[in-house]
Amino acid sequence: MKRPALHFLFNALLAVMFTLPVQALAQDETQQEAPLRAVMATSMGEIQLELLPEKAPLTVENFVSYAEEGFYDGTIFHRVIADFMIQGGGFTPELQKKSTREPIQNEANNGLSNRRGTIAMARLPTPHSATAQFFINVETNMRLDYQDRDNWGYAVFGQVVSGMDVVDRIRAVPTHTVKGRRDVPVEPVVIESVTIVRE
Repeated sequence: MKRPALHFLFNALLAVMFTLPVQALAQDETQQEAPLRAVMATSMGEIQLELLPEKAPLTVENFVSYAEEGFYDGTIFHRVIADFMIQGGGFTPELQKKSTREPIQNEANNGLSNRRGTIAMARLPTPHSATAQFFINVETNMRLDYQDRDNWGYAVFGQVVSGMDVVDRIRAVPTHTVKGRRDVPVEPVVIESVTIVRE
């Protein structure tokens, strides 16, 4: 084989060697950056959520775990306040509270704000007490954001990307007080399923 041909072959091999890892890396980055979504089927329509694990990794992992084990299937939005938020993920239509795992660390100090259309973890007055319940902000509620160690706020971990019209229909349902619980929809708004989609 003549020298020019060898030179050409050598350059071609080098090009392949250096191109393949770059292409593989690009594919890996594309896979890592693919959005993580949750499709929430309710008795009033479908809500699609984009989850944000890069901002709230523990919270997203917790929510995904509950969703994939079917915990949310058949639960309700048990607290609906038209100018505030809709809360669900912890009670059956008979207002029986479901058993949960241990609470998770509060990740409210992640730079995300409780703006309209975001989903955040509900909790007790103590900061690190969130388990399975969540709420979707129907108004911008920046007072719920992290302020400092004395005012932890509520951890946002995703946002509605489709179905905000469904959220607005839910916020408008009539509510009453049942078993000492206020703001309970008169007709149960059922979360039929929550499906995690990894694109």
